[in-house]
Amino acid sequence: MALLYQFGLLSNGNLFKHKMLLSNKPMSSLSTISTSCVVPCTIQCKTSTFVVSDQNNNTACRRVDSFKPSIWDYDYIQSVRSDFVEESYTKERDRLKEEVKVMFSKLEDIVDQLEFIDVLQRLGVAAHFSLEIRSIMENAYNDNNNNGILKKKTNLYATALEFRLLRQHGYNVTSSDVFNGFLDSENRFDSRLSVDIKGLLSLYEASFLTMEGEVILDDGRDFSSKSLKEFVVSKNKGENDMMFLLVTHSLELPLHWRTSRLEARWFIDVYERGQNVSPSLHRLAKLDFNIVQVQHQEDLKHASRWWKRIGLVEKLNYAIIRDRIVENFFWTVALAFEPQHGHFRRLMTKVNALITSIDDIYDTYGTWEELQLFTRVVDRWDTNALDELPDYMKICFLALYNFVHEVAFDFLQDNGQNIIPHLKKAWSDLCKSYLVEARWYYYDYKPTLQEYMENAWISISAPVILVHTYFALPTITNDENFVRLEDYCETIHSSATILRLANDVGTSKREKETGDIPKAMECYMNETGASESDARRHINSLVFEAWKKINKEAANSSYSKSFIRIAENLARMSLYMYQHGDGHTVQGPQTINHITSLLFQPIVGI
Repeated sequence: MALLYQFGLLSNGNLFKHKMLLSNKPMSSLSTISTSCVVPCTIQCKTSTFVVSDQNNNTACRRVDSFKPSIWDYDYIQSVRSDFVEESYTKERDRLKEEVKVMFSKLEDIVDQLEFIDVLQRLGVAAHFSLEIRSIMENAYNDNNNNGILKKKTNLYATALEFRLLRQHGYNVTSSDVFNGFLDSENRFDSRLSVDIKGLLSLYEASFLTMEGEVILDDGRDFSSKSLKEFVVSKNKGENDMMFLLVTHSLELPLHWRTSRLEARWFIDVYERGQNVSPSLHRLAKLDFNIVQVQHQEDLKHASRWWKRIGLVEKLNYAIIRDRIVENFFWTVALAFEPQHGHFRRLMTKVNALITSIDDIYDTYGTWEELQLFTRVVDRWDTNALDELPDYMKICFLALYNFVHEVAFDFLQDNGQNIIPHLKKAWSDLCKSYLVEARWYYYDYKPTLQEYMENAWISISAPVILVHTYFALPTITNDENFVRLEDYCETIHSSATILRLANDVGTSKREKETGDIPKAMECYMNETGASESDARRHINSLVFEAWKKINKEAANSSYSKSFIRIAENLARMSLYMYQHGDGHTVQGPQTINHITSLLFQPIVGI
């Protein structure tokens, strides 16, 4: 069983600078190579490239990866219908919400209240009870200034649960003060706790809310994971046991690293197996899921119509770009599934689709000379330079150019601010980073891990995604945050790093087959001579450092909670999407099943 996800981060690297070696001579930094590139005298076709002739019989050395068509075509997406548009279902949901609110009033014990909040969050309906939850969390935090759970330190389960929920809701709780009561004389977690599986699982989940320097939480994670793995082995075939299901689920990926919508879909099915199940709450969760799914379907139809209208796949064909509009939308649901974020999902699906298309041009089709030209045109942001480009690049650049100006026009109308420079910079930085990787590929250069990551956290596209996210959310903007946005603040950097390394591990098998530059693990192995298993352990240890930075930023950032949450969710979704391979490109059965259950099939049995 996989204990955790094998991804990581380079802890250093906010400065976007990079130097490469060609013939043992340093090249210029990334900020200049895209606008002043020297075309190499000769580049031989590598084993993963093909000589391709165009309609004028001109030949070029290209990497061609003929992507498979999407299994969800345009007609299917547009034909999706749901019964849950009926007003009667909304009225029934409102009635059930009132029943659940009554349940709050009957919970007097603080542990029961916290457990109830945890269940609501996992079922995906906590937003309906924000006032009740805030009241309980406020009381729990204030009680700990007197003699609450965290002060008593007698119940590991309750202590870890309250610590986790308080940190999730933004309260400042010091881990060493909370958990030192569970240590022995040698400052290790008491071995007698190893039989308390419920408490260990609670400790394990809480340990992922750690920040830098919190050694006690790192020790708690190591201690609890060891005992929980032993528990799973001892249970063997206890798959129907509720505790066994929760433990194996958490060991695969902890709750703090999971996206709420995917977790809700899983937990709705699991919830009814537990004790003290509330039929009203269970029905509310299923009904709410189906009603919200209707909104997602409408958002997907909108994005699908846009994708059909700009016609990139039809004009460029599957040899050049992937048709993955459903997967691109799927990411946005994981980032913000709530009904009020429909505009965000529609806009960000377009961003994701354009990123995928441009990435494919750099990775699988564009020649070295063409990629330099395209990068230069994007950096200049000048339609007068279109004549420099081949036809297929003209189509792609115009799609990008028109999209950015449409977004900027809408924002100008609503907020009176011109955001084109911010959006243009993000796309230019992305293309420059793609060009660095293309240069590495064509010259067969093997970067160190640090060299690789200083470029790769940009090329994974998270900065572009999160810059657009900032302007897509209904939030008050200010000049200071604009500046920090252009410098790609720590939240963006850490989220981007996790996304990059998740992608690297998940796509490595496919990309080795098609031919590509060394990725994070290969860079580390080439640099240090480490084995693959040692490299995985190294990368895995670094991902915790990335999350520690994200956790700290979440507690102290000047950005809105919505923006920070989406940055967190981008990291979470990357861990899911590449957990069992390249879920974004390959369309494997697990990804297909999850997409189908989240977007197309309502929950039955209501």
